[in-house]
Amino acid sequence: MTKHNNEYSQSGSNQIENPTPNQHPRQFEEDEIDLRELFAVIWAGKGLIVGVTSVFAVLAVVYALMQPNIYRSEALLAPVQAGDSASSLASKFGGLASLAGVSLPAGSMDKTSLAIEYIQSRVFLKTFIHNHPDVLPALMAVEKWNAGDNTLQFDNEMYEVATGEWIREVDFPKQPQPSVQEAHLVFEKILSIAQDKETAFVTLAIEHQSPYVAAQWVTWLVEDMNNALRDNDIAQAERSIAYLQSEINNTSLSEMRSSLFELIQSQTQTIMLANASPEYIFKTVDPAVVPELKAKPKRALIVVLGTMLGGMLAVLIVLIRHFVNKDESDE
Repeated sequence: MTKHNNEYSQSGSNQIENPTPNQHPRQFEEDEIDLRELFAVIWAGKGLIVGVTSVFAVLAVVYALMQPNIYRSEALLAPVQAGDSASSLASKFGGLASLAGVSLPAGSMDKTSLAIEYIQSRVFLKTFIHNHPDVLPALMAVEKWNAGDNTLQFDNEMYEVATGEWIREVDFPKQPQPSVQEAHLVFEKILSIAQDKETAFVTLAIEHQSPYVAAQWVTWLVEDMNNALRDNDIAQAERSIAYLQSEINNTSLSEMRSSLFELIQSQTQTIMLANASPEYIFKTVDPAVVPELKAKPKRALIVVLGTMLGGMLAVLIVLIRHFVNKDESDE
């Protein structure tokens, strides 16, 4: 009995360990992709592939040629360092100034960060457009730049050059003349400003169809930003001086009056330095120049990518059509 059981156990074990021959290879053959068949299908559909690829290549060429040249002008800026006297005064009377509601001169890096954010704000763009009325049409309605006579051609359906009026048709709440919000969305795309964390140098750049406009705007942006922040600091210092003088008149403590007088001196120094510094926040190291070469579009790259996209799409169409027909024939 034991011998019989052992034989049965051995037999069962052999049956489990030895599966039916060719069971898995047949399954693998069914799941395996025949590369020769794949290449044969692609070769058979070479006419369609060539046709679709050619169409995409032609469309890519047309699209690339239709894109206007975009020129990039940039300036390299250096943050103006804060004076040692202002820093020492801020550390000495910082607590008293904060209690009195007076703002002492900030460090250069703080002003640099403020300037970078300010120049990208809607508030600054509104002032920039107000100071330079030609900016808005050149930003929102330009069609192309004529290199021969260095003039801008505008969209006649948006802006009438002769009268300077906006005539575009838009739905409410938009107006014929673009708002600051609408212009800011476009301005964000052509403005780039970046700071090197190691050297603290700032690169400000503008992209435009006209290289002359791009260079001029970079110069204007730096000047207007310096002027705006300088005027803001002067106005704030003048308000602080008026407040400190009223506090001096209301106190009889000699030590307090002495401290307040020193705070007035610091605010007066701020006004003097601001008035004497045209480059208040940023000093121009390398000014903007009119670029000679376009920055974009990369027409060759557009054509290559368009052709590759057409070729891949054509191959995919051929393969899908083949396997769909194959499945229908098998059914």
